[in-house]
Amino acid sequence: MAYVITAGDEGVQINEGTRLAFAGSGYKLEGFGEAVKILKKYLGRDLRMAAAAENAWVKDQLDLDNWEQVNASSQQHTQALADKHKLLYAGYIPFADPVELNHDIRGHMVRPEGMHLATKIAFTLGGGEQTYNLGHFLISADWVGDADEKLVRQVLEPQIAHYARLANQDKLPFEFEEAGELPAEMKERNRAMLKKVGLLP
Repeated sequence: MAYVITAGDEGVQINEGTRLAFAGSGYKLEGFGEAVKILKKYLGRDLRMAAAAENAWVKDQLDLDNWEQVNASSQQHTQALADKHKLLYAGYIPFADPVELNHDIRGHMVRPEGMHLATKIAFTLGGGEQTYNLGHFLISADWVGDADEKLVRQVLEPQIAHYARLANQDKLPFEFEEAGELPAEMKERNRAMLKKVGLLP
């Protein structure tokens, strides 16, 4: 199974490969490196990483003016981040028909350009995205069961706030996806940690 770390934007559709979603593909997301170490432990050392078009997280972090600048910067910084964490850089996910990227990843952006449609945040707990949904922003929580509470909050809370802003809401409802290849005990630890930090009832 080819796992790819990329943006949690609802427009990102991975046609070949399984998405592990982090805002900005992890760029300037505090604690991201620790999350990657845990993911590698369970899902293999050859994780992929891809940049995606119209990355609002990158735009905010770099205070850029237009999407052309954002798309160029996003590719540059994502490739550097992949090198830093010894991930395979798969390439860039554009607004287009599905594109063959490197390292067995295929995908494209499917939402309208310049517009967000998602009304919920979905957390993956079992080994990345199993079912694509244009109505969901996506956040990987596949690693949280092996992390401490401080790290989990550090990584998840800024992403939750970011997606609520994109949707022009104070708060978005959550959904949880538990399908995937992770061992049952790890899924259970992920659930327990999300309960501990108050994200899962």
